Amino acid sequence: MTTLFRIVLVIPIAAVYGILVGGGTTVTETADGDFIIWSTASITGGLFFATLLMLLFRKRYPKWWFDFGLELSRFATRLGAYFALLTDQYPSTVDEQAVHLEIDYPDAERDLMRGMPLVKWFLAIPHYFALFFLGVGAFFAVLIAWFAILFTGRYPKGLFDYVVGVGRWGLRVHAYAFLLVTDRYPPFQLSSRT
Repeated sequence: MTTLFRIVLVIPIAAVYGILVGGGTTVTETADGDFIIWSTASITGGLFFATLLMLLFRKRYPKWWFDFGLELSRFATRLGAYFALLTDQYPSTVDEQAVHLEIDYPDAERDLMRGMPLVKWFLAIPHYFALFFLGVGAFFAVLIAWFAILFTGRYPKGLFDYVVGVGRWGLRVHAYAFLLVTDRYPPFQLSSRT
């Protein structure tokens, strides 16, 4: 039954995640008819830029920043797995649960090149295009799986593997381009083997 109402059940925890990572822009009109624009950065954007600056100028990656980024990525992964019907466990804000995400802490001095954080987001553009189309396919795979689960009680294995593969691909690109934990270019593949 939780599958039937998943779109409703996910709203509270998705709101928590949205509050954590959401930035925004507010436009206010003054009495004089002028407009004031306020922009706020998201936690993820701030973490990315702070890490970029630390790597660029100090060649350091503070462990607590890495730990925070890793835990936020784990939470997002649990949320995505729940929404994509890959698990029935409601996403915890504390426990790891059945969805596991491991990323090695980088040795910034030895493993990361100083200027790479400036271009990684750009180098990942081909992945964004591929992931866009794969994401559309994953959306339809989840939709088909929703019906399959309602009528058979099972997630078709091929669809499950495809959705998990798209998620893994996206996480590899995220770790490369935004968490900045590796200079190794992510492979174009759904499987976890690299």
